[in-house]
Amino acid sequence: MGKKVLVLNQDYRAITVCSAQRAFLLIYMQKAEAISSAKGLYLRTVSKSYPLPSIIRLNQYVHVPYKGVVLSRQNIFKRDNYQCQYCGATTDLTLDHVLPRSRGGLTSWDNLVTACKQCNSRKGDYTPEEAQMPLRRKPFKPSFFMFLRDFSGVIDEEWMPYLGKSAKLGA
Repeated sequence: MGKKVLVLNQDYRAITVCSAQRAFLLIYMQKAEAISSAKGLYLRTVSKSYPLPSIIRLNQYVHVPYKGVVLSRQNIFKRDNYQCQYCGATTDLTLDHVLPRSRGGLTSWDNLVTACKQCNSRKGDYTPEEAQMPLRRKPFKPSFFMFLRDFSGVIDEEWMPYLGKSAKLGA
């Protein structure tokens, strides 16, 4: 059972996503309440059947320090939809520094993009303009909620009111 559950703080703000098993345990231990259940899905024991949660809300407010998205290879790939930002290829992917490190380019959200090995090699030590290889989309740092909403995989439609108005369903 790989079902994911949206976890809301006591004030109904989204704070994370967890497994259905973890969510059920929080409900069972009375640390959270189910806000919404997955239609037609149940957790079954020998003698009982429980609706599988889709959204839970914690009973006590949890102070969550500022949540940023960790800069990692996988998170850059997710942000760029696993596509080369120069040609659109989806195989043989690597990371490319838009402004090469040898010219002072930083390893940051705003300077890293997904690139196929062929484009990365062709671009070499040049900027996209110098190599005449325009970017499909300018690199950016996603917010925590944007990342949760847009890049965390397939999400439940019921989560949308808690994740922002311009949400799109994951791929």
